[in-house]
Amino acid sequence: MTTDRLYLGDTHQHTPVYLRLPMANRHGLIAGATGTGKTVTLQSLAESFSRHGTPVFMADVKGDLSGLGAASQPNDKVRARLAQLSRSDHQSRPSPTLLWDLFGKQGHPIRATISDLGPLLLANILELNETQTGVLYGCFHIADTEGLLLLDLKDLRALLSWVAEHASTLGREHGNLAPVSLGAIQRRLLRLEQEGGEYFFGEPALNINDLMQKDGSGQGMISVLDATRLINSPRIYATFLLWLLSELFEQLSEVGDMDKPKLVFFFDEAHLLFNAAPKSLVEKIEQVVRLIRSKGVGIYFVSQSPLDIPDAVLGQLGNRVQHALRAFTPRDQRAVKATAQTFRANPAFDTETAITRLGVGEALISVLDEQGSPTEVEICLISPPESQLGPLSREQRLAQLDESPLAGRYEQRVDRESAFELLKARMEELERRQPEQAPQARHQARAAAGRPRDSLLESMAKSTLRAIGNQLGRQLVRGLLGSIFGGKR
Repeated sequence: MTTDRLYLGDTHQHTPVYLRLPMANRHGLIAGATGTGKTVTLQSLAESFSRHGTPVFMADVKGDLSGLGAASQPNDKVRARLAQLSRSDHQSRPSPTLLWDLFGKQGHPIRATISDLGPLLLANILELNETQTGVLYGCFHIADTEGLLLLDLKDLRALLSWVAEHASTLGREHGNLAPVSLGAIQRRLLRLEQEGGEYFFGEPALNINDLMQKDGSGQGMISVLDATRLINSPRIYATFLLWLLSELFEQLSEVGDMDKPKLVFFFDEAHLLFNAAPKSLVEKIEQVVRLIRSKGVGIYFVSQSPLDIPDAVLGQLGNRVQHALRAFTPRDQRAVKATAQTFRANPAFDTETAITRLGVGEALISVLDEQGSPTEVEICLISPPESQLGPLSREQRLAQLDESPLAGRYEQRVDRESAFELLKARMEELERRQPEQAPQARHQARAAAGRPRDSLLESMAKSTLRAIGNQLGRQLVRGLLGSIFGGKR
C-alpha cells in the first residue's frame, strides 16, 4: 500500500489513477445520476482513507454504507472488475466503524445543544423570515447576557415565553421583540419537535474527538450516520451536518499543510445544504469550506450534478469524480455542457460526450497534482470496495454496537439544570413573594414620578437572572464560530 496516495482505479489504458493524500484536504466532489455508482465510489474512498489512518465521517442516506463494517463477499461482477484493474492487493476485509443515529435506533445517539447550534442555523431549520430571525438573535443575546443555558427545546420554549411576557422591558435593551414573531417561532418549534427535533437537542452532546479516533492497528475509524429516517426532514439533516462542520472548525487547531487529512467529511445529498438557504448562510458555508482546510479537514460533497453546488463553493473542490449524467431534456443537456467545462480538458476525448456514455462504475476523474493544479480529466474504472456492499444485518449491527468503544457513552440522556428549570423556579418564587411586596412596589413606582419603571415581577426576575449570569455567564464564552454561525460554547 502506497503511503502518500489513494488508489482510485485504472484508465482503459491500464494506467492507475491516484488521489494524493497531501492534497486530499483541498476538498472534492463525487457527482452523477442515480444508479451510476456514486455509493460504491464513496465506500471505496472511505475505506481507503481509513486504511491510511485518516478518520472519516459520512451520512448514510440510503442505508447501504453500514456494510463498511463487514468483509465483502465478491460476486462475478466484482471479480470481473478486479480482472480489469492493475491492483494486486485487493482483499475482502471490514473497516473499523462507529454507527450513529440521531434517533438512537440504528447507532449511538448524536446530539447538540441549542446554544451550540446558534441562532443562524436554528433559524434555517425553522425557516424563519428576516424579522423572526432578528428576534431569535435577540433571544439568544438575552440568554447569553443572563447566563441562561439553552440545552434543549424546552429551554428555548421557556426563554421565548419569558421574553414574550417581558417584551416591552427587554426591548429597551435588546431591540424590538415583537410578540407576533415570538409566537411564530414557538409554532415553528412545535413543528420541529414533531419532525424529530427533540432527539437532536440535548445532552450529552457529541464530543468531536469521538469522530477523530483510530483503532488499535492505526486505521482511522469510519463514523457512519444512519440518515434513512433523518433525510425525511431535509432541513434538519442539512443543518445538523453543517453544525458538525462548524464544531470541527471551532475546536480543531490550525495545522497548515499535512501529509494527510486529520478527518475527511463526506456530505451526501449536498444539494439539500443549499436548497432555499438564505444568502447569508450560503456565504457562511463558503467561508467554512475555505477556512477548514487549514484545520486538516477535507470535505467531499456528493450530489447528482455539480450544478447543485454554488460556484463559490464548487471552485474550492479540487478533486473531482464525475459519474454519468443523462441528457434527455434541454435542461439536462445544458447541465452536461456546464459540467464538462469544469474539467481540465484531455485532448484524447471529448469530455461532454464522455459524460453521457460512462458505464456503471466508470467515472471522469481529475485530481490535484503535487503543485495543487488539476490534472487532465481521465476516464477511469473505479476499484470496488473491500468491505460489504449493502447494509449490515440486524445481528451484525447489534454486535458492532456491543463492541463499540463508545458503548454506553451517549445512550442515556442527561437533563441538568438549565434555562427551563431556572426560570420555572425563580418565577414560582416571585409569584409567592409578589402579594406581600406589591404595596412597596406601588410606593416605589409613585416615588419614581413619571419615569418608566419595571413591574415588581420584571425587576426581580431581571435581578435574579443577573445573579445567575454572574455565576454562569463567565463560563459561556463565544467560540470562534460565534462570528460565523452565532453559536457559543
